[in-house]
Amino acid sequence: MNGSAVVRVLRDRTAGRCLAGVVVSGFGTSAMWLTAGIWVKSLTGSNSLAALTVFAMWAPVLAGPALGALADRLPRKALLVRVNLALACLLAALVLVDSERTVWLLFVVLVLYGTAGVLLDAAESALVARAVEPRLLADFNGLRMTANEGMKLVAPLAGAGLYARFGGPAVALLDAATCALAALLFARLPVREPPRAPAGPWRGELGAGLRRIGGSAVLRPLVTAGAVTMLVAGVNGAVTYAYVDDVLGRAPAYAGVLYAVQGAGSVAVGLLAGPLLRRVPGRVFAAGGMALFGLAVGARVVPQDAVALAASAAIGFGLPCVLVAAVTAVQRETPDAVLGRTAATAGSLMTAPNAVALALGAGLVAVVDVRVLSAVGGAVGVVAAGVLLVGAAGWRRAGGGGRS
Repeated sequence: MNGSAVVRVLRDRTAGRCLAGVVVSGFGTSAMWLTAGIWVKSLTGSNSLAALTVFAMWAPVLAGPALGALADRLPRKALLVRVNLALACLLAALVLVDSERTVWLLFVVLVLYGTAGVLLDAAESALVARAVEPRLLADFNGLRMTANEGMKLVAPLAGAGLYARFGGPAVALLDAATCALAALLFARLPVREPPRAPAGPWRGELGAGLRRIGGSAVLRPLVTAGAVTMLVAGVNGAVTYAYVDDVLGRAPAYAGVLYAVQGAGSVAVGLLAGPLLRRVPGRVFAAGGMALFGLAVGARVVPQDAVALAASAAIGFGLPCVLVAAVTAVQRETPDAVLGRTAATAGSLMTAPNAVALALGAGLVAVVDVRVLSAVGGAVGVVAAGVLLVGAAGWRRAGGGGRS
């Protein structure tokens, strides 16, 4: 990544503090994401209930349009502060979870946590788009990706270690502290927001983000490509343990090595995203990442450790490209008045397929050879990249321009 661009992002008071808030809250979220499943398993002995903890945090993404509309109705800086403070209080209540009889409270908090996460993402995306210099948006989003993926490498291990030593309530209090610190950082953002325009009827507002995406020649293909990529990623993630066992002949713990390598690839692309998006159109950048991702998924048919490690790094590098390109395009192309709901709707459209595919893949792997699933998933990724690239060429010939 261009060093001067990194320095400019970090020196920008708004961008730097917003990024710091994302890093702090991301650490707590990643720690809780793993620990919640371990906690429920230890209290109930149920694998199914442990798996439901992930679903509880993912499910609210389906309410993205409504939560995005709420983010557009309220002052976004105040929303970031107040929601994080509310989360800190909610998480502190988890000290009451001490048996199978009280595990329901953990699920309630996780659903509210996921809901707050969608709302915070919408408010943050809209606030950043208004406060950060437009040419630095791609650099900011790349650094945000790097920060998030870096936290995913460190925080789960820290959370698991804290849980093993002190139990689930300790991890909940750590997460509560990160939310409180994030609220403090967001409160210090040097941002003055204009008065919000009078809100229209809720029924009309809920579909505004979807209409904005569907009617945009820039946003529609990028968000669609993101949805396809996350669908393939979900299937690929669901078959990881079968791949480790049936193809590589390794113990299940080897999946942790592959995930770590994949995370390192995502950290790397986050650092490079800004400079690359200044040099090539967003659709070309996204198509290149999708193609690399598809080829890497397809390469998992090869039963060699070296190929497995290289493929994991390539998956981590290629997968985020389309997401960074889509998020940056949404911020650049969307008017402020509807940016929150457009960002949240785009997030729902791109992430919901991943949740569906995780369940689909878990069922398919029981009846279809994992090599077949990898080959088909890889082919879908490469074909989708080709369609996106051909569409980009046609759009430029028709008079489209810019970097989106």
